[in-house]
Amino acid sequence: MSEPFSVPVTVRGYETDIQGHLNQAVYINYAEHARWSLLQAAGITQSGLIGKGIGPVALETTIRYRRELLAGDEVEVTCAFEWGDGKTFRIEQRIVRADGTVAAELTAVGGLLDLRERKLVAHPQAYFKELATDPALFGL
Repeated sequence: MSEPFSVPVTVRGYETDIQGHLNQAVYINYAEHARWSLLQAAGITQSGLIGKGIGPVALETTIRYRRELLAGDEVEVTCAFEWGDGKTFRIEQRIVRADGTVAAELTAVGGLLDLRERKLVAHPQAYFKELATDPALFGL
C-alpha cells in the first residue's frame, strides 16, 4: 500500500443535516475529491484517461462513521491505493479532524473501465503507471 496522500477540506454549513452533522452522502464526496486530487497530483487528467479509452469506476464503498463533523471543522482526507493481481484495486481513506480524531474510515473497491468494451481492464496499475508523471503517489 502507498503512503496516504491527503487533501484539506473545511466542512461547509450547507453540507450538514438538521442535527448539524455532516450529511452522510458528503463523506463520499470528500473521498471522491481526495481521489481526483491524487490523480491530478500524480499527473493523470480526465482527458488523459479518456484519450486512453478508460475511466475509473467505483464498484463498492464502505464507510465507518467514527465521530461527528460539524460546520467549520477542518479535516484532512487521506487516500492510499492497494494493488492486487486482478482487475480491481482497493482505496483506503480516512477523514481526520485537525486534532487527530478520526471522523470516518472509507474503503472503496475500484477498477478501470474500457470505455468501448464496457468491461474492466486487467491490471489497472499498469495504466496508472503509464499515465502518471509520479506513480509513487499510487505506491507504484
